[in-house]
Amino acid sequence: MKESTLGKLKKKTYEKLLEPLEEELVSMARWARATGARICVIFEGRDTAGKGGAIKAVSQRINPRQCRVVALPKPNDTERTQWYFQRYVPHLPAAGEIVLFDRSWYNRAGVEKVMGFATQKQVDSFLEEAPRFERMLVDDGIHLFKYWLTTDQDKQEERLAERLDDPLKRWKLSPIDLAAREKYDAYTEAREAMFQATHTEHAPWTLVDFNDQKHGRLTLIRNLLDRLPDTHIEPEPLEFPELGREPERESYAVIEPIPDFPLFKRDLPPL
Repeated sequence: MKESTLGKLKKKTYEKLLEPLEEELVSMARWARATGARICVIFEGRDTAGKGGAIKAVSQRINPRQCRVVALPKPNDTERTQWYFQRYVPHLPAAGEIVLFDRSWYNRAGVEKVMGFATQKQVDSFLEEAPRFERMLVDDGIHLFKYWLTTDQDKQEERLAERLDDPLKRWKLSPIDLAAREKYDAYTEAREAMFQATHTEHAPWTLVDFNDQKHGRLTLIRNLLDRLPDTHIEPEPLEFPELGREPERESYAVIEPIPDFPLFKRDLPPL
């Protein structure tokens, strides 16, 4: 994969570049609400690619009542007896909604295939049915976007080690993640077979370089916004009249707030 000539994106630069994109995302949400558009975005990629961070970057400024994140656990005993796509259908967007899938029905062509949780017959059936399923979604008017976040193995190793060492990220690491390290090539083979079968004109895949996750988020958001119709809608004007009195201090008659967290000058960052 081609290395960036700009180097790793600094946090301050990233935040400066992200802010106008966030304004466009908020406008896009207003557009979806006003027009009844249904937006469904799938985030796929290897473990540690950066799906969670990308989803947060898309969703963090949008009303959570309008923008939902779907991250389904492994199927239960009942779901395993259902049509494979069935448990995903209830989570598809209604009018005005934006749904972000943190992994999706493509689990069958990836982790389930590589780790032996699905038979080859089940995988083959999925690869044949997925384009038809997505054709129905698109024909019904859903805006469907499928993103694969790419990352090289050295970056994956670096991030797995970071998760192992960081108590705040340790929850992200599972035995399956560690087992996947030995199956990097198998995942590559499974991914390419998946693209071959499911990269269609009506529901194409878009690959985004996430070796630098900050740069990847910007690229993904810009691509998503550019592929939608013109979504610029000004917010509805609201009157904000004078309060008409001096602001009151909050008061409590029954229960008092707990004491503030103690702050000491030595603990505060420099200005």
